[in-house]
Amino acid sequence: MNNYVDFSELEGEILSKIVLKGDEEIVFSTESGKEYKMYHDQSCCENVYIEDIDGDLNELLGSEIITAEEVTEEGDGDEYGGSSTWTFYKICNDKTYITIRWLGESNGYYSESVDFIKVK
Repeated sequence: MNNYVDFSELEGEILSKIVLKGDEEIVFSTESGKEYKMYHDQSCCENVYIEDIDGDLNELLGSEIITAEEVTEEGDGDEYGGSSTWTFYKICNDKTYITIRWLGESNGYYSESVDFIKVK
C-alpha cells in the first residue's frame, strides 16, 4: 500500500541522504528516520522523467528544509492529441534553493503526474 503525502511534508525535516536513481526516482531520507520516494508509477503509454535539477541536491543535507513546494503546469497538446505536464519541485534550506523539474508526456489518456510517497 502506497502512502501518498504532500511534498510539503518535508518542511521542518533535516535530510540525511538523497539517492537519485537515474532520471526516474529520488529517495529522500531524514534524520528523524523517515524516508520518502518521488517517482512515477508507470502505466502504459506515458513517459515521465526528471528533465532537470537546478542546483546541487547534496547542499540540502544537514540543514532544516524551510520550503518544499510542488507547482504543476500543463503544456499545449500536439496535433495528434498528445499532452505534456511539467511538475516543478522547489525545495530550500538556509544554504540553497533547488528546483527539480519533471516532464510527463502521453497521448492524453494516461497520467503524467509524479508520485510522492512516505516509505517509512
